[in-house]
Amino acid sequence: MSGSNGRAPASQTLSRGIRILEILADARGPLSIDDLAARLGVHRSIAYRLVRTLEDHGVVARDASGRVQLGARMAALAAGVAHDLQAEALPELTAVANELGMTCFLAVLDRDECITLASVEPRHAVASVAQRPGARHSILVGAPSKAILSTLPESEWPVEVPPALRAEIAQAAERGYATSHDEVIPTVQAVSVPLRLRSHRPAAIAVVHVTGPTDPDVIAARLSKSAAAIREALGA
Repeated sequence: MSGSNGRAPASQTLSRGIRILEILADARGPLSIDDLAARLGVHRSIAYRLVRTLEDHGVVARDASGRVQLGARMAALAAGVAHDLQAEALPELTAVANELGMTCFLAVLDRDECITLASVEPRHAVASVAQRPGARHSILVGAPSKAILSTLPESEWPVEVPPALRAEIAQAAERGYATSHDEVIPTVQAVSVPLRLRSHRPAAIAVVHVTGPTDPDVIAARLSKSAAAIREALGA
């Protein structure tokens, strides 16, 4: 039976299962069943059944202590999203990460969020910032968000943008790159340039690093070089 708005009613179970995947993608490590239940606002037994079903499909896995994390199957599913874009971007992300000694990643706009599609950590860095594929945050924070919004007319911005952020987006549009400090992860800085592609959702490439003496102009120039290479490879 259709709902009053003419659409079929949403599946609560499916919605909760997807929400678990989102929670795990945002987490910095494995979570217990109790943690998941609390974040979902459901009884532990419901969270457990959801996890078991997701586990059967390989999209989540549990460690020796029973804590839950994303499973290997998620990587295969994620690889199928914008496969051509990821395939062309990965060599460039790898080159930037190893040259600058910083984690480099590709982010895309998804409704009112910025989502990491692919990420590469530097090979020989003593310490680097982890930026897991699937990680998401509000489009109102972070350098990639500003870089993406700087390429869109205000009529296409998915949310209302406060005046201070509008000024930062305007600055990013003028100089060709955006920066952020302590906005998504404490003590972490980011530099991002937009990746303008005709046949893909709005995107950006970025690096993240701990606070230190770095020149954002130099970083942005290197990122712009990779963005141009990705566009050329995709014929965009």
